Amino acid sequence: MPIAPALSQSVSFIDDPARYPRYGTHPNADRVQERLAALDGAEAALVTSSSMGATVCALMALLRPGDHLLASSWIYGGTRHFIEIDLPRAGVEVELIDPSETRGWRRHIKPNTRVVFLESPVNPTTRVLDPRAIAPLAQASGFAVVCDATFASPINFHPLSHGADVVIHSATKYLNGHHDVLSGVVCGSAPFIEECAQVMRRWGQAPDPFACWLLERGLKTLEVRVERQNATAMALADRLAQHPRVTAVHYPGLATHPDHAIARELLSGFGGMLGFEVLGGGAGAQRVLAALRLIARASSLGSVESLVSEPRINSHADLTPAQREALGAPDGFIRLSVGLESLDDLWRDLSSALDA
Repeated sequence: MPIAPALSQSVSFIDDPARYPRYGTHPNADRVQERLAALDGAEAALVTSSSMGATVCALMALLRPGDHLLASSWIYGGTRHFIEIDLPRAGVEVELIDPSETRGWRRHIKPNTRVVFLESPVNPTTRVLDPRAIAPLAQASGFAVVCDATFASPINFHPLSHGADVVIHSATKYLNGHHDVLSGVVCGSAPFIEECAQVMRRWGQAPDPFACWLLERGLKTLEVRVERQNATAMALADRLAQHPRVTAVHYPGLATHPDHAIARELLSGFGGMLGFEVLGGGAGAQRVLAALRLIARASSLGSVESLVSEPRINSHADLTPAQREALGAPDGFIRLSVGLESLDDLWRDLSSALDA
């Protein structure tokens, strides 16, 4: 078995305090972190036991009591909870803004701003935020730009090349690609990653060796998976936009997407994630999801199987209907993660469910 040598080597860590698996210091982590850093064009990378673990390590490494965090309000619900609930308890001043607000970032920067946090593309609306708009402010004021690029993967987007200082991925998703690992990754400068590693060791988010091996295995097919998902998602978005029971399609590859021009500049591919809205609101979405036969209903994404979910029930369940609508995900919004199935099979399942 390929993992046996790496796992057997971990036995020798007992006499080496620098090689302690609970610290994430084992050969499997070393190898996959080197590959992840190279994929994102970073000096170094740190793998953690979950994507929230990666987010926590990154932000706790950057922030101190009295600092100000400015974040996009268009972010994953778990990240938003950590930012709004836990960071203020640590003495961090937190502010969430609508990133579409004209000159919004500039107007909300303060002397104590230490971090600007954003997702791009955004979960679940696929809005594309441009780190280049923030980079000059960061250079002038000395704060760090942190970008969660899970929806894109390093195949489609390199935030570090466009003004970001730190990149976060949920490695559970595209990087692993097989729904059999919980993992996250932070990429950035070597000194910053060492700070993250210190936080990880204290807070206990280190990944186990087998999870790192599974993640490395997934990386071997990352490019071919993402390129196939890009192509299938584009074709499905085109077809969904023509369906009479679909009121809106959210996909950056469509010319109708509000950030299509930015996406064409930033992204190498438009991704395997899309959203669409159906007639009948939440009840209409429930009917469509209940009629699907091939596409499974689950809250994950980025794997070989296609999955659907409703933000109002899953990722953004703690927001009010008005808040979700303000984010661009009203009731009736369905998030689709496109897998590797045949385009014709996927369309047959979707169109049949919409027509049911």
